[in-house]
Amino acid sequence: MSVDAKIVRKIAHLARLGIAEERLNPLADELNGILHWIEQLGEVDVEGVAPMASVEDVPTPTREDVINDGNISEAVLANAPKTEAGFFVMPKAVE
Repeated sequence: MSVDAKIVRKIAHLARLGIAEERLNPLADELNGILHWIEQLGEVDVEGVAPMASVEDVPTPTREDVINDGNISEAVLANAPKTEAGFFVMPKAVE
């Protein structure tokens, strides 16, 4: 795939970016370089290589998953403009 100034203009429009006309061709060249590099990655032989998240074989540290309410309801409600019975009080939004 090749990127030209027309495609860069369309991408910029979709991303709501204002790109000066003289920057379109240099940006197209940069995007073509990135796409070429990605094509090179596709040529790498990864047959027999297991997927991994890290180059080190270290187990992910975990903690016991304990469900609780945090025991901080008073601290959470402390900055609320208005509370009632441990809940936030909000003005009516729908009639």
